[in-house]
Amino acid sequence: MRDQVLWRKTGRIAVLLAEHLNIDVEHALDILYNSHTYALFANPDSGLNLQSDEYILSDILQELNSSSS
Repeated sequence: MRDQVLWRKTGRIAVLLAEHLNIDVEHALDILYNSHTYALFANPDSGLNLQSDEYILSDILQELNSSSS
């Protein structure tokens, strides 16, 4: 059950990221899966998976902005 919920949440976050960056969902998934934020999200001890999709998106965007600076 937990895996299905996280899988769906990952998909929703990828769609939000794709819309925000105006890229395709596959590229957004690649960015998401290779982010530090996703490593935290995938770790149940971090608690990040309990946050809203928009909150996690904000963390990913902040990570992307800091890595491009």
